[in-house]
Amino acid sequence: MGVIRKTKAVEVLLNEFNTRAVAISAKTLIDQLRTTFNKTTIYRVLDKLEDDGILHSFLGKDGLKWYAKCHGCTAKEHQDLHPHFQCLNCGKVDCLQVPVTISEIPNRKILVSQVLIQGTCEECIK
Repeated sequence: MGVIRKTKAVEVLLNEFNTRAVAISAKTLIDQLRTTFNKTTIYRVLDKLEDDGILHSFLGKDGLKWYAKCHGCTAKEHQDLHPHFQCLNCGKVDCLQVPVTISEIPNRKILVSQVLIQGTCEECIK
């Protein structure tokens, strides 16, 4: 976990991600935790957890920033090269463990790529 201090804010935010198998938007975390922590604290901790390779972030529908747990990432390198799926009915967002190939672009070096797939989740299809 790097050099991150185990503050109450860190513990609470990590618990949110440990108890859910889906991604969580920054807005949702701020709304849920606003009586305990201010918005600045929440964003600061999320940024630190991402820097330490514990969480990864991506943009969802309407430009909202979402966070999900990393698997196999470190503070030096994120390995989260996978698409994310956002249900247009219920709003659930999760990581898809399917391979994605990003082609090389001549005279360019790709550092970050985000793939967001939108549609209907398995629960809403039923």
